[in-house]
Amino acid sequence: MRVGVYIDGYNLYYAGRGWFGRGTAGWKWLSPRNLAATLVAQRGDWPGAQLARVVYCTARIDPKNTPGAHRDQEVYLQAIRTSGAVDHVEFGYYVANAKDVALCDPANFTGRPTLLHPQLPLNATGLPIKTATDRESGKVIVIARALIREEKGSDVNVATHLLMDVLRGDVDAAVVISNDSDLALPLKVARECVPVGTVNPSKRQTAGALRGQRADGVGRHWWRTLAAADFTGHQMPDPVGRLRRPSGW
Repeated sequence: MRVGVYIDGYNLYYAGRGWFGRGTAGWKWLSPRNLAATLVAQRGDWPGAQLARVVYCTARIDPKNTPGAHRDQEVYLQAIRTSGAVDHVEFGYYVANAKDVALCDPANFTGRPTLLHPQLPLNATGLPIKTATDRESGKVIVIARALIREEKGSDVNVATHLLMDVLRGDVDAAVVISNDSDLALPLKVARECVPVGTVNPSKRQTAGALRGQRADGVGRHWWRTLAAADFTGHQMPDPVGRLRRPSGW
């Protein structure tokens, strides 16, 4: 059984940051191949499963806005390719736009965000803000213009490589590492053709749209959630050739 593994790099990264926090070292120098090999080896219901392909989908950080993060990412991308930790890297892209957004109550950043309703004169905040009326609650909310940076394309690239490999018959089973609900339809289609493992890398509950039944389509599907030890236990050696783990990683 040839297994292809398809990874949404940013979904995996932000999941790791959710486990460890922004400033914790010891988890970012992750080997996608080592993690994928463990996930596949744990499946007793996939006899003879062998890791055939690891596809890592990501986007390059803008060097103008965050040059340090860009340099660290470039080192990592070189390391995973040099070490053979991936078979292919597919790049999406970043977009940056100024958007009017509703501000959330800083006391309620955990769980579902709560819209901020002004209690003080607006000029006391020191921000260029305005107000609007929330359609649902009828209450006044606070609006500010913010620079929004968004990564685009990783989910589409994961779906494309997954379905190409499945429909061409290049793999006999697949594993997708992401908790992005936009992958619901590609996963549903893939499950009609091959057994699929869906891996949620985050602390959050697996997205409802990604769930299904073990017996859907061809059957033998499974679902798994990563833990903090899955990140720290699958690190690349340091250095990889001349490439050293960035400080704080």
